[in-house]
Amino acid sequence: MMKKIMNTLFLSCLKATELIEKNFHIQLSFTERMQLKAHKMMCDACKNYEKQSVIIEKAIENQQKKLHPQIDMEQLKKQITLNLNKSEN
Repeated sequence: MMKKIMNTLFLSCLKATELIEKNFHIQLSFTERMQLKAHKMMCDACKNYEKQSVIIEKAIENQQKKLHPQIDMEQLKKQITLNLNKSEN
């Protein structure tokens, strides 16, 4: 019984890093958040991993914004309509 409680409370570094990455894309459950928080309180390596992952995620996001700037939807609709009209004629 005690071993089950310990396994529930304490994560391996592998599971902690999995939750860190998961958290960038979907919200963690309450249990996952508490497990991750407890793990990071004891593990400097995973704290550093999370800090580095945040920096990497932001860099990727910035690069994506540069490669694919915000599209003007109204302009896109006009362009599609224009192309459709050309192809009908």
